[in-house]
Amino acid sequence: MTSFVGRRHEVAEVRRSLSGSRLVTLTGVGGVGKTRLASRVAAEVRSAFPDGVWLVELAGLENPELLAQTVGEALEIRDHSSRPPLDVLTDHLRDKRMLVILDNCEHLLPQCAILADSLLRSTADLKILATSRQVLGLTYEHTLAVPTLALPSTDHPRLPTKSLARCDAVRLFIERAGAVLPGFSVTEANREAVERICRQLDGIPLGIELAAVRLRALSVQQLLERLDDRFQLLTAGSRAVLPRHRTLRALIDWSYVLCTDQERLLWARASVFTGGFDLEAAEQVCSGDGISRDEVLDVVTGLVDKSVLLREEPHATVRYRLLDTLRQYGREQLVAAGQMALWQRRHRDYYRRLAGEARAELFGPSQVAWFTRLHLEHTNLRTALEYSFAESGEAETGLGMASDLLYHWITSYYLGEGRRWLDEGLAICTEPSQVRARALWTNSWLAVIQSETAAAAAMLEESGRLGERLADESVLAYTALYSGMVAMYRGDAESAIGLYEEAVARHQATNDPVGLALSLIRLSLVHSFLGDSPHAISIGEESLRVCDAYGEGWHRAYTMMALGIEVWRQGDTRRAAELEKASLAFNRSLDDPLGVGVNLEVLAWIAATEEHYERAAQLLGILQTIWHAIGAPLSGYGHLVKYHDECEARTSRALGATAFRADVKKGSRLSYDEALGYALEEHLEAVEPGEDDERPSPLTRRETQIAQLVAQGLSNKEIAATLVIAQRTAEGHVEHILSKLGFTSRAQVAVWVFEHDRAAGGDERSPEGGQ
Repeated sequence: MTSFVGRRHEVAEVRRSLSGSRLVTLTGVGGVGKTRLASRVAAEVRSAFPDGVWLVELAGLENPELLAQTVGEALEIRDHSSRPPLDVLTDHLRDKRMLVILDNCEHLLPQCAILADSLLRSTADLKILATSRQVLGLTYEHTLAVPTLALPSTDHPRLPTKSLARCDAVRLFIERAGAVLPGFSVTEANREAVERICRQLDGIPLGIELAAVRLRALSVQQLLERLDDRFQLLTAGSRAVLPRHRTLRALIDWSYVLCTDQERLLWARASVFTGGFDLEAAEQVCSGDGISRDEVLDVVTGLVDKSVLLREEPHATVRYRLLDTLRQYGREQLVAAGQMALWQRRHRDYYRRLAGEARAELFGPSQVAWFTRLHLEHTNLRTALEYSFAESGEAETGLGMASDLLYHWITSYYLGEGRRWLDEGLAICTEPSQVRARALWTNSWLAVIQSETAAAAAMLEESGRLGERLADESVLAYTALYSGMVAMYRGDAESAIGLYEEAVARHQATNDPVGLALSLIRLSLVHSFLGDSPHAISIGEESLRVCDAYGEGWHRAYTMMALGIEVWRQGDTRRAAELEKASLAFNRSLDDPLGVGVNLEVLAWIAATEEHYERAAQLLGILQTIWHAIGAPLSGYGHLVKYHDECEARTSRALGATAFRADVKKGSRLSYDEALGYALEEHLEAVEPGEDDERPSPLTRRETQIAQLVAQGLSNKEIAATLVIAQRTAEGHVEHILSKLGFTSRAQVAVWVFEHDRAAGGDERSPEGGQ
């Protein structure tokens, strides 16, 4: 009786699965919309089943012995004999071409599995579509996890209000709110509250629908403010459904009842994680007192099977996540048991160790893996820091942890957050100590990157005093290094050289390759800036040797950047571009915005030198976006600003003010992935039409490649793995393809690929999954 919102991709996936499998099970957390999705698919495929599509609702069935009888009743089988109901069902379905939906199987799992297996083995054309929080467990079962409704991405700039309203979760809220408040819409005034409501409810359709009903009595803002107590607030459901589906709490209570004692324990303990966790973290944090470490995997698997934990696989790493609603429920169990403080402490201790291990492994072949891992664990790291600074006597632990995460702060978009944590810890931990000394020079680098050199100088002065007092050679080495950066920022190159050389000597004495590589990179840059090419090159090559000896990549990429600047200054633009692109490729893989920004700067200068002014202007436009996101232009490399200004002035003169502004604007409008592809000259023109094709393809070569993979039946995740790109990038490409072609389904894309290839005289194979 209510509209069906979104799920275009999921509907296509279920239809494709049904075309190749006789048993398809939709799994997912309660309230995610498994039944609605199954019903939608049933409506779309009913013409393929001459004997009908039948829905068997099992949620209200408590006695498993009545399962076969209940199915028979739903199928309207009239049989008054004394034969067993399963035999009656089998005889009735033997020659039928039919789809049966077994809805809500989780509480009758063994019986549903036996029934489905018996029916499918006794028939030839029967197909079963099941919905359950847990798979049936049959070997030939094809399972599809039903995700929550799509939320606005947090990885991209703020969406326009109209675009926000088209996101599935927001759209559902708008439609259901309109049913109680005719004319309701998302406006600039309420958009933030609406988005936060949908996000807090994890995009769970039932939660969103229950929330929208509350607008009868509350404003959007009032609803948002009360969502922290969501289980009491969201109690108004349809009286036509079973009690456990009327309220969010009752729905989750039902999942809790289905869990074993160990699963309930781990559910509660896992609620201390934020943003997900891996198996190692679960074993370390959640084991003990009822769950041995060896048992954690089985318990986690059980919770995944019951759709309590979501299994995700970013960067080829399996992680698990509680939806925020389930996490809050688990935390309530911990609080009720009086164990919240214990498990929060264990969580903090684990991530404190993790930060320390990451720092120790920073300079070596596992560097990128550690950076990636820290990025995935960012919200847990933040939670651990919050605990440390909130608990009495734990601040010094937090300050040491924040210092260990230095490279996490600077190789991501969290630089400002890192600075805030260090500032907070330094304000609390005022006693002279090695921890404070290290935090001071760590924070000074963040301040330099933010162009706050006065604050950096003050911190370095105190750090130096503490280093002398504690006779800590490492502190003195880093103090000299970052003091050199401050001097260089202020234009005092001679002082910078002396400080960098001091840093090199001290880092060599302490056998610290991290500080040594950093010092050599900066020393190479300053010699280049002063026109001393031989020293700039030889010092840069020495830095490369240090990095290569340890199999290190990130400092090597910055060394190539520095050498690229010097080679460009010498006039070898081709070699300079090669160095910068190699550096940029690494920084892109690491998602390091600062490194990417400096690489793009040098590539813009090179383009202007080669009189490729349109390219230079577009790169300058891209840089506007990059530096705005970071918060400061040429962060930490202020002495290079003169090259930027010269490039901008030269390009503007060559193009003229109007054309220059247009090209800059064009660059600024590129997405991050498009911008880096353009900088690396991976941008590909539209596909050339075949001789017999009068119309060129509207797709780029990359989009055509992805469209062909869609036609082969690959999911976005499989496309991402095939092309070695991020899954969200693959999803964006598919959305662009659908938009450009004016299609609404992947099946239409498959047909288009087939017809386009045939018209061009290409591969005429029938595209898989294109039925």
